[in-house]
Amino acid sequence: MISLDDAVVAKLESHGERFEILVDPDIAAKIRQGEEISVEDAVAALHVFENASQAERASEESLKKVFKTTDFEPIALHIIKKGEIHLTAEQRKVMTAEKRRQVITFIARNAVNPQTGHPHPPQRIDLAMEEAKVHIDPFRSLEELVKDTMKALRPLIPIKFEEIRVAVRIPSDYAPRAYGEISTVATIEKEEWQKDGSWICVVIIPAGIQNDFYDLINRISHGNADTKIIK
Repeated sequence: MISLDDAVVAKLESHGERFEILVDPDIAAKIRQGEEISVEDAVAALHVFENASQAERASEESLKKVFKTTDFEPIALHIIKKGEIHLTAEQRKVMTAEKRRQVITFIARNAVNPQTGHPHPPQRIDLAMEEAKVHIDPFRSLEELVKDTMKALRPLIPIKFEEIRVAVRIPSDYAPRAYGEISTVATIEKEEWQKDGSWICVVIIPAGIQNDFYDLINRISHGNADTKIIK
């Protein structure tokens, strides 16, 4: 369990009843976004309260009426996923800023300007989000936020998600190391080892990471690899 000092109130009102539990806001956010985390790791007390600040516990009758059970874990999960989580202004500011950074990074790595084929710099995406007045809810999933953000950005800047296929040839001196590093950033569509020990492959990468991918290939091969975009 977490410390009381790190806990905030998660509240759910239903059927004329109020239920509160004490949770870590960061862990609660991860649970809401689908991560498999033990409820016990997210809460400061294994109790459901009617009023947490006064340590007034919810009655068994009210729990059964609303949740059909008195077991803490399923009730706590329901409150975390469906309830309102009270954050301090500073907590919300920090969590929102981090989630905004994640959205910008994802879009910058996976989207391009279709007019040029090049990715938009993170700063341009950030400024467009400001202009579009994109709202970031720190408790929503990255996938949902990216989808809404892209919808808001399209009237302002030319942007779309795009993948490209790249053929790569790594000389034999560097080939054994190449597979592991390339597979961490790209989907290897097909591969073949040549008689001279070199390794060739076709990979799929987000168009927005082209420059980073080429930098990786050059680093692995000391500038001796061959690459070609496959249309």
